[in-house]
Amino acid sequence: QVQLVESGGGSVQTGGSLQLACSASTDTYLYYRMGWFRQVPGKEREGVAGIGTDGTTLLADSVKGRFTISKDSAKNTLYLQMNSLKLEDTAMYYCAARVGHLGPSLFSSSYNDWGQGTQVSVSS
Repeated sequence: QVQLVESGGGSVQTGGSLQLACSASTDTYLYYRMGWFRQVPGKEREGVAGIGTDGTTLLADSVKGRFTISKDSAKNTLYLQMNSLKLEDTAMYYCAARVGHLGPSLFSSSYNDWGQGTQVSVSS
């Protein structure tokens, strides 16, 4: 029901910052739960941050104090501000969405629309 396109990934050094963006396009006006996930080869997809329809946010313990999730509903854009990046933040980052008046979630099964991903590579 929604097309998601991530941008903003790249290569940075530890301690650096990146801001990821997810642009959403829809044919009709709908409310969405949205979130960010990351995955490395051979590992399960990990929930990073989620934001509900009402703006309530949820962050994984591994990124609390470093990452911030936000959205601009008027622009249909989701953001992930990533600060103090660590080597273990290296992953493919995916934007996800689910239609409905829903709270935030870090479970991949709570979403049904996904972007193609953007790579974040952190080096020392």
